[in-house]
Parts: sequence; C-alpha cells; structure tokens
Amino acid sequence: MAGRKASPPNGPMRRPPIVATATEPDHDPYRARYVAIIADGNGRWAQSHGLSVHDGHKAGADTLKARLRDAVELGIEELTMYSFSTENWSRPADDVGHCL
Repeated sequence: MAGRKASPPNGPMRRPPIVATATEPDHDPYRARYVAIIADGNGRWAQSHGLSVHDGHKAGADTLKARLRDAVELGIEELTMYSFSTENWSRPADDVGHCL
C-alpha cells in the first residue's frame, strides 16, 4: 500500500446518485436548493466606472433584486444575502446609512 493515496471517507469524489424521494419525486438533485450571495466590491466597481460609492451600492441592490427574481424562477428554496460585515460599521456614517 505504500505510495497509494487513500480515498476520502465516502469514496472517490463523484456526483451523488440521482434519487427521487416520495416527498420530492421531481426534484433534480443537481439543482441547488440553497444559494448564498456575498456582496463585495460595489464601491470599488463604481469608482472604477467614474461613479460614486453610493451609486455602486444602488447598483449592487439592483443586482440583488434581479438575482432574487432569478432564484424564484429557478425554484431556489432558500437564499442568504451577506452584505454588511462588522468592519462596515467603521465606515463614515453617510456610507453606513446608504448601505442599510
């Protein structure tokens, strides 16, 4: 066995088998049920396009709304949006107000 790599505990990495359950007979196991979005860089994007940081935050909010509509259309059951970290509280009050 020297020189041979051990397989992960559940065997080699591969796609899970397609299994329909009694409660979800039509669920596609390769379609996500849960999606998480991390919004980062809206202000940097805006500045690189000659816009204000506030314009970047608005564009980010508009993009989030579009992704929420996409999630509904695709049948995503849960979506988490992470957009404001503890570090953001140290921004100028005006920036914090526009983000919230």
